[in-house]
Order: sequence, then C-alpha cells, then structure tokens
Amino acid sequence: MNRHVNAIAGRLSLRPPQRRSLEILDRITEIAPPRKGVDVQAALEAVRREFPSVTDFEREFPSLCFALATGVGKTRLMGAFISYLHLAHGFSNFFVLAPNLTIYNKLTADFTPNTPKYVFTGVAEFATEPPVIITGDTYDQGAGVRIGLLPGFEQEVHVNIFNISKINTEVRGDKSPRIKRLSEYVGQSYFDYLAGLEDLVLIMDESHRYRASAGVRAINELKPILGLELTATPFVETSKGPVPFKNVIYDYPLGKAMADGFVKEPAVVTRKNFNPAGMAPEAIERLKLEDGVRLHESVKVELETYARESGQAIVKPFLLVIARDTTHAGQLLQLIQSDGFFEGRYRDKVIQVDSSRTGAEEDEMIDRLLKVERGDEPTEIVIHVNMLKEGWDVTNLYTIVPLRAANARTLIEQSIGRGLRLPYGRRTSVTAVDRLNIVAHDRFQEIIDEANRPESAIRLQAVVLDPDQLGQKTVTVVSQPQVMSRLGFLPSQGMGTGAVSGKSEAPVFAKPEEEKVAQIAYEAIRRLENQPQKLPTAGYLMRPDIRDALVQEVVAQYRPTQLTMGAIVEPPDIPGIVAKTAEFVAQQTIDIPRILVVPRGEVRSGFKSFQLKLEPLRYPPVSEDLWVQYLRTGGTEVVALGRGGIEEARLEDYIVGGLVDFDDISYDDHADLLYDLAAQTIRHFRAYLSEDDARKVLRCYQRDIARFIHAQMQEHYWEEEVGYDVKIKKGVTELKQRAYTQAAGEPMLDFRESPQDKSNMARYLFTGFRRCLYTEEKFQADQERMLAIILDRDALKWFRPAKGQFQIFYRDGADHQEYQPDFVAEASDIIYMLESKRRSELGTALVEVKKAAAVQWCRHATAHAATYSGKPWRYVLIPHDVIAENMTLELLAGQFGVE
Repeated sequence: MNRHVNAIAGRLSLRPPQRRSLEILDRITEIAPPRKGVDVQAALEAVRREFPSVTDFEREFPSLCFALATGVGKTRLMGAFISYLHLAHGFSNFFVLAPNLTIYNKLTADFTPNTPKYVFTGVAEFATEPPVIITGDTYDQGAGVRIGLLPGFEQEVHVNIFNISKINTEVRGDKSPRIKRLSEYVGQSYFDYLAGLEDLVLIMDESHRYRASAGVRAINELKPILGLELTATPFVETSKGPVPFKNVIYDYPLGKAMADGFVKEPAVVTRKNFNPAGMAPEAIERLKLEDGVRLHESVKVELETYARESGQAIVKPFLLVIARDTTHAGQLLQLIQSDGFFEGRYRDKVIQVDSSRTGAEEDEMIDRLLKVERGDEPTEIVIHVNMLKEGWDVTNLYTIVPLRAANARTLIEQSIGRGLRLPYGRRTSVTAVDRLNIVAHDRFQEIIDEANRPESAIRLQAVVLDPDQLGQKTVTVVSQPQVMSRLGFLPSQGMGTGAVSGKSEAPVFAKPEEEKVAQIAYEAIRRLENQPQKLPTAGYLMRPDIRDALVQEVVAQYRPTQLTMGAIVEPPDIPGIVAKTAEFVAQQTIDIPRILVVPRGEVRSGFKSFQLKLEPLRYPPVSEDLWVQYLRTGGTEVVALGRGGIEEARLEDYIVGGLVDFDDISYDDHADLLYDLAAQTIRHFRAYLSEDDARKVLRCYQRDIARFIHAQMQEHYWEEEVGYDVKIKKGVTELKQRAYTQAAGEPMLDFRESPQDKSNMARYLFTGFRRCLYTEEKFQADQERMLAIILDRDALKWFRPAKGQFQIFYRDGADHQEYQPDFVAEASDIIYMLESKRRSELGTALVEVKKAAAVQWCRHATAHAATYSGKPWRYVLIPHDVIAENMTLELLAGQFGVE
C-alpha cells in the first residue's frame, strides 16, 4: 500500500469507508495506471479481475463509482482523492462536477481555504500553497492557465468546479457550451486547454443526477485519464424502474452507515392508540403538525442539556414540513404564523421554501435556509415542496412531518436523506441527539412494513408518543457550582430553552461594582490553578503573598463603570473584596488536582499468541441465489461486508483486512499474529466448508468474524512495564457546570423526602442541601439520595462530579472510557471518592477495572497532598443494600474503603 494512503487517512481523519475508498483508488493506480490514451478495454479487464462488480466503465475513459451513503462524507473523500493523486502520482489538474447550483456553491466553499469545512485541512503540503480553485464563474479570466505557466508554479494543483446544470442549459438546441467558446484571456477555448492536459481527473458529485445529460456528453470530450463518481444512489431512474450502475467498485449503503453509527438513527413516530378512523384529513394533518412541534421542542431541550453536560456547542434543531404544493405550503405558513398556533411562538421562526418566491423574497428565503444551522438564526420550521435536494447538507434537522401524499418507499427515501447527518460528527449514545424523527401517524404501519421488507437497506425504529407526555413541556436546567452562582456569573453559552438554577441563593456581594471586582478576582484565581507550585490547594488563597498578588492583578484590570454626570459613588474596597472572594472560593472548593501520568520512555504493547475458541463460528454456506440477490439489490450484509465485491487473493486476507480496521491493531506490529489467527479461522471453516463456500462466508460475515476474533484478542493484551512520572497539572480544578432536563413547572423536591415513584428517580431534581457545592442534584436511585443525606450531615462539603471533572480513564476492550464517580466528600482529615453499586455488580470485570483506576488516582492525589500537608484521598465502594440514613460516613468508609 502506498505510504501516502496512511498519511492522508490520518491527516484528514478519514472514516473506515472513506479510507477503504482511498485504498481501492491506490490499488487501481497499480493495476490500471491512469494515463492519456490508455487502452480502455484492457483497463476494464484488469479492474474486473480484482473487482468483479465493475462490468463496464460506461464511458469512453476509465470511470469508477464509489457509492457511499448520505452523511458518510463524500466531499471530504474528494479532498482525499485529490491529495493522494497529487502527492503519490503528481497529478495536478482536477475537474469537479456539481449537479446543481446548491452543491456547486457548497463545493466552492468547501474547497476554499479558511472555511469551516475546508477539505484539505491537515494536508501540510497544501498549507502554504493551497490548490487554485477555478469555477464556472471565473475560468474565462484565465486563472487556470496563466498561473500554471509561470516559472515555479508548474506543480501547482488546479481544481476546476463546474455546475453541470448550467452546462446542460447552454447546450440545448445543439449549441456549444460557453466553456468551449474562444476566450480572449486564454487564447483558445478553456475546454480545449483542459482536454489537452496529460493528467486531468474528472470527479463527479451526485453523478446519478446527470449521468445521461447532454452536458455530460459534452464534458466526456475532455477525455480525462480517470473518472471518479460519488453518489449515495448508484442507479438511474427510468420508466421501467431503476437501472443500476455497472461501474460501482465500492458500495457502502445506508444500512451499513446506520449500523456503524456514522449517521442518525431514523425513527417513524405515531401516537399511542392512534386511530384515524372518523378523522378528517385536515384534522390528521393539524395533529401531525402540532405533535411534530411538540416533539421538536422536546428535542431542543435534550440537545441543549447534552451540550451543556458535555461542553459542546449548543445545536439549534429545526423541523421540516413537506407540503403538497406551493398553495398548501402557503396555507401551512399562515397557520404556523397565527396566534392560535402555539401562542404565535413560531411566527418569526418559520420560512417557506419553494418556487413561489421570487426576487428579494427568494434571496431572503435562500439566505435564511443556508444559515439554518447557526444558533443566531431564528428559523426553527422549514416548509418545502420539492426544492430541498442533494447538497443541502445540514446536521440539525431532527423532526420531519411529511404531509404530501406518497407511497411509503418515497416517503422514506425523500424524508430521511435530508436529516441523517450528525451535528457532532459521531453518535453520542443519547437517544434524542442521535435520532431523526419522522412523524407519520396515519402512515405509521405502512412505513414500518416498507422498511422491514427484506430488500430494504434500513430498519426504522418505532416511537410511540403518549399524548399525556406530549403535553408536558420540558426545559434545560443549568446547574452552576455555588461559587459561580453567588458571585453573579452566568453560563458561558446563552440560555436557549432553559433556566439557571441557584438564583434564590443570596449573592456574596450586593453591590454591582463589588460583584464586578469579585468576578475579576475569581478569574485571576482560575488562572492560578495552572500554577500548582503557587496554588497547590485552595487553602493557599488565605496566604498574604497570594492575596497581595491577586489585589495587584485586580487593580490592574478593574475599570470603574461609567456614571451619569453628577453621580458620586464610593470606590470599591478592592483588598477587602479580594480577601472575601478568596475566602469564599476556598470554602466552596474541594481540592481536586489535575493529574497526568506520563511514561518515562516508549510504551510498547501488543497481543500474545493464543489459540482461538472458534466453536461458536458455524456460519452455513451462503446460497448462490442469496449471494446474487444481495449484490444486485445492495443489501447490507453481503455488499457492505464483502466490500463491494472485492476478491482477496488469499482467504486469510479477509480476516486480516477486517482486524486492521480496529484502532488498537497495527498491521506492521501484529502481522505475524494476525495471519496466525486468520489461519486458525480458515482451518476451522475449511473443516466443514469448501474453499468456495468459505470465501463466500468470509465475504458475507467479514465484519462479524473480525469482531469475534478481536474480542478474544483483548484477553491476551500485554503492555510493557515502564516507569511513569506523575505530573500535577493543576493543584485545584474548577467545578464544572452541569445541565439537566426537567418537566417545565415541576418543582424541585426536598432531598430528605423520598419521592413516591422511586422507579423513575432520574426525572426528579432535588434541593435543600446545606453542605453541597451545588444547589441541586439528580440521583439515579433512591440509595444515592440516602447517601446524599449522610454526606450532607457528616461531611464538611460534598457534590456529585460532572463528566470530565476528574479525567480518570480505564481500559474497556480496545477503548479508554472516562470514569465518573458518584460522589466526592471532604471530611475533617480526609477526602472520599464514593461509588455505590448493586451488590450483584460488585466483583464484575467492569466495576473492578473502574475501581483500579480510581484507587490509582487516589494514590497519586494523596502523594501530591503530602507535599503541602494536605488531606489524603480514599476510594469507597459501597453496596446499595447497606445504605441507610442511620449509617455514618465514617462507618461506611471504614467498612468499604479500598486501600
């Protein structure tokens, strides 16, 4: 494999299907090297021998289709293709085709440096000399020709981006497209210039949209050395049905993308016990629309809560309404803008997107549509008829309400394609954040049946809404530590749907000018956290030298508020305010150091040789009929796991190829072991299958077989013992902001009182604490609430840590997960890290590995505390069934503390 493949895959953070596409391109350049005047038939035979799914290039030059599901990242793959062909083979001229104006503008932006989705970010060779972008609007100025001829610029990369729909318009009536006409800047037609290049590569985005168009026939005369087609739907719709492409070399369908977690999980939504009998069509439509909005509001809260919990940017979701026609769309717009629709809340938050808008209205519509992902753009509902096609790539579409009559297949295909992209680029394990909702009360069962058909590439979830729960609005509650709330700080991100808790607590400083000084002092204390030699503990804030330094910094930064003429205000007592702030911060802090464990030398790790336990692997032979059916229909198992019909030279290569996709397996370091395990597996299959049947099983189930072997490899993982240095990055770590979802209007409960419904503890928000560092807490079980009662009575101070507070990590198979303890409590002479578990979970592998990581962290924290006579740390693992209000913290720690 060319070394550039690994380098580019790493620099561009390619996903496995993107990387596999790049690997295939690399192989194609070996078996059928692209060049001018190549024997097309000979190249086809060379490709077909190794990639049987390619039966025809379907063009007069070698052209291959990479069929990647929507949301996987076709534009980034274009950047990888161009980077590879330039760096590995020296190709410098590329011609990118877009199917319409929307995608043309998007591609132009994504290929432009310093834009959010720049496709070459990370490619060092393009950092100082980025590719020159020539577009359909700028080519006749000669940029693509003149710069390339200047001395020293011969190797400069030129990327031409053109809109095929514009070329189609120009060639109607057998006219010549403008690109073929003589240019006074170029001296010849730009088309002739490009056709004469020795290294022109044609890249076709969404190629199914214009495969047989007149414009493409004209473009074919460019005679590129290679064509690369990208699409999610590798077939052309005809009056006789879909006609599959014959040049698909790699197929990564939607079902596989869902299974691998690269896109949202689509779900069809209905009401509990919904029966449309007797309901007028208008009533059903209104109900679907209103339920869609209610669901949208719920999702909006969940997204904000997740963002605040995880420290991510808040995503503003929007709802897409699919109308029957422009008249219907206008009626829906009037309804949504009326006072009777959710009290008029969406009057200024809805836009209509269709061909009925012209002039300034159209410009405003397009502008709002293109900005719909931005949090500062108010649009939350988009009504459209048929304008939102490929290229409208948004990540914040979460709810779709289809109101246009269509068969179930059309509803599925047209609806989910627009909303599959994930806002954070990956699944979060939070259902509401990872799911796309399609509200289809009256079509629910029909859509489910269609999605469950054997040839369907996807399986839809079913979501049944309870009308009672639909009426219950939820809000995000932002929980700041008391030290922040009482000093007057607000959350870093503006409040969307939620509210900030702790407002009822009395501020430390009543006067605005004093609070301003205190906040400056607090920010200065936060900067000191990064100097553990100066501030190893919050108690050092009481030292005169630290206070004097804080006073000097505050004096340097403080600027009095500008007053009206004649107003006289007494200047604030800065030393006094700093002293009071420092004392308050020390009281509201538990000394949690930020600990880094750094190896003294190179850490070596790997897997020991072992004998696989293969008895459970008894896949039956794959029937020829099923085999052909999967390849023809693009079903998920065969096509996806068989990597688009790639024929490996050796059976062992299927297994090795599947194993090296795991992040913890390096081919260079583990090649011998991988082939040994592969040989064991092949011997097992050959014991009851012919070689031909074994090959089919390996192609069908490659991913599952690799996962089965990889799981056993984890039991034989080794890591070379090396010396480690413990470094204290911070002596004190600021308490993190948290966020919860709560039913609107539901009061917080006194934590000393047990709620009636203990089975649903996570819904309640508790308050009433005396010694907690936050004003509210949530508990997952009633035993945690009782443990909080014990801590609030016996500890000096305590809290439940937010994610990321400690940054303790443990190994879970090939991954490293973060451990988040249940409680932290400070006593007079010790600090406890506490975890409560069901007795049945104690001793399990997962609990033990978490415990080991926590105990190790406590040892390092104790060693650090000893350097300044601080308090030691101890880990306490408590069985659920021993927690009772009459227990003391000292007794529980003594009985269940881990040394």
